[in-house]
Amino acid sequence: MATLSFNKLRKTDAIWLPQIPEHWELVKVRHLFKESTKKGFPNEKLLVASQKHGVVSKDAYGKRTVEATKDLHNLKLVEVGDYVISLRSFQGGIELAYERGIISPAYTIMKETRLIDKRYFKNLFKSPPFISLMTLCVKGIREGQNIDYPTFKNEYLPFPPIEEQKAIAEYLDKKNSEIDKFIRNKEKLIELLEEEKRLVILNEINGKHLNKRDISHWNVIVLKYCCKVIDCKHITPTYTQEGIPIVSPGELKPYSIDYSGLRLVNVIDFNRLTEGNRWPMQGDILYSRNASVGSACYITGDSDFCMGQDVCLIRSKKFNGRYLEHMLNSDFVLKHVESILIGATIRRINISEIKRLEVLCPPKDIQALICKKIEVKTRKIVTAISKAQQEIASIKEYRVAVITDLVTGKRSIPQIQSS
Repeated sequence: MATLSFNKLRKTDAIWLPQIPEHWELVKVRHLFKESTKKGFPNEKLLVASQKHGVVSKDAYGKRTVEATKDLHNLKLVEVGDYVISLRSFQGGIELAYERGIISPAYTIMKETRLIDKRYFKNLFKSPPFISLMTLCVKGIREGQNIDYPTFKNEYLPFPPIEEQKAIAEYLDKKNSEIDKFIRNKEKLIELLEEEKRLVILNEINGKHLNKRDISHWNVIVLKYCCKVIDCKHITPTYTQEGIPIVSPGELKPYSIDYSGLRLVNVIDFNRLTEGNRWPMQGDILYSRNASVGSACYITGDSDFCMGQDVCLIRSKKFNGRYLEHMLNSDFVLKHVESILIGATIRRINISEIKRLEVLCPPKDIQALICKKIEVKTRKIVTAISKAQQEIASIKEYRVAVITDLVTGKRSIPQIQSS
């Protein structure tokens, strides 16, 4: 694939794009696109604007969304190739429509008025510099934020020659295909490693490598008889720029918390939480009731976050915390969890069901021995998983950098470089 070269740049008056190639145009949005407000098509399929998949039908999206059931004639018509400004465009850019249908009247539909390559603008509209522009065109506060189209349409966009748009789009299509294949292979490797890790853990907590006489007196105990399961009361926190980190089910993964995803809860809402919901202590287990349902995470030290909606806390003096974490994340427990999950789309487990989960309870010294064996036997597996995850993160960063450099003109493919 062609090696990228740096372009000769000139200064612009656009705040979000201070330089573009000398041979590119800088054009206002309203001179490239027009707003479409067609309504009155109640029989068209309902669409969803997804930051990951673009604008697709609700059926293709596959996730639970609020579905309009009346006044369908008031929804806006979207045609294939239209661009849709959604309620979250200030976070993830503008979406390209891949299907015809109708969508919320709160969204803005854009159609091109000049000959363009849709793939070039699809990449431009998802690039970090462009998203920074969208944040300057926001109106409203907090959850009610939306893009102010009258402001946005007077902002500037880069406009390369059409052949260059096509060349950039084709290059990025090939590059994205290569990157996607790399990521799929790494994800497959991670799946295999995770399966190997789960098997090691299951064998150890089942006492497969211990003397049968040593495991003959192990008890199977219902969780509520050996642990305190603390329910986090359902709240609707007000997220602010300053507050207290709160762990929600989506941020809770097996054995870890995704700290990058933690949101902040307003101090007023924090004060509404019960004492048990506030700061998990060392040795506690956080347990997800939906999203990553069934994920258990051991707290290694003093926490600097509180617990949010549908995350419960499990506290026990009878168990080694690490052993209980392994037990709850193992197939010994998860197979039972899978059989009792409720909900067709957003599946969750009730507190009462968590309390009825059965766990193996060997003596504490055996629990510690099992944890040590698991640590030793999974060390190389964990290292390999971490390396693969880092490689995926690095290639994703590389992808963003390449897309940004090409759609903003910082760099160019040699055969389209201006003479």
